[in-house]
Amino acid sequence: MTRIIESLAEISQSYDAVFCDLWGCLHNGITAFPAAVAALRAFREQGGTVILLTNAPRPHSSIAEQLVRFNAPDDCWDAIATSGDSARAAMFRGVIGQNVYFIGRPHDEVFFEPSEVVAEPVEIRRTPLDEATGILCCGPFDPHADPAVMRPQFLSAIARDLPLLCANPDVIVDRGDSREWCAGALAALYTEMGGTSLYFGKPHPPVYDLSRRLIVELGRDISDARILCIGDGITTDIAGAMGEDLDSLLITGGLAADQTKTTEQPDPEALAAWLETQPFRPTFAIGKLR
Repeated sequence: MTRIIESLAEISQSYDAVFCDLWGCLHNGITAFPAAVAALRAFREQGGTVILLTNAPRPHSSIAEQLVRFNAPDDCWDAIATSGDSARAAMFRGVIGQNVYFIGRPHDEVFFEPSEVVAEPVEIRRTPLDEATGILCCGPFDPHADPAVMRPQFLSAIARDLPLLCANPDVIVDRGDSREWCAGALAALYTEMGGTSLYFGKPHPPVYDLSRRLIVELGRDISDARILCIGDGITTDIAGAMGEDLDSLLITGGLAADQTKTTEQPDPEALAAWLETQPFRPTFAIGKLR
């Protein structure tokens, strides 16, 4: 049964590391949440390790720069693992060939910058769809448009058996008060239409392997039993934690705020009723990270 807690400090002594989601937990796509910053900083001050684990389709260096703009100081985290880093490594190993059709927005183009995580990266060329050996999807061209607008291009790609590399498995995200579609929505449509989609972010294993490697690189030896995953996505953060046999803390005030009737805290009956409809169950729940 999921336990509702009042603060991270209430359970922090049971864990030596947290894998913490960003959007909906540490920030809202515009600015950081001061209470979340304070909670992660306090966890580090007691000796804990904070790995920011995000499905952002960009290199970790880009996310670090974004956090500065969002007023999330670097003293509240130790390292960043991104879906983008994991997916970029796969692309530069050639999993979708060398000729790549790109779906995304201008700020996602850093995905193509030279990779330092692959010893001998293949040469990647951006091409039109009719010349491509595979598709890289970092997100919709227009995050407010129905993903179905891509059906004509997807029909053509599926006819040629092109694999689609999804750099962000998230389906939706809230930027402030505005809800946007993410790359996961396009990948789901591509699969539904009969295509092959490849995933490297939450809830899939590669990005968790990357997070564990970062702990080792920090010189720390932490068992899975002492790792807590924090996030607001039941099908990404919580599903991924369960798949890795890790404890989890669901932030109900994010994507599931309406379903759980969350203001400062979730309504216990609404949370229980909603979780009964879900295939994944968090260890703990809280309205907002604090």
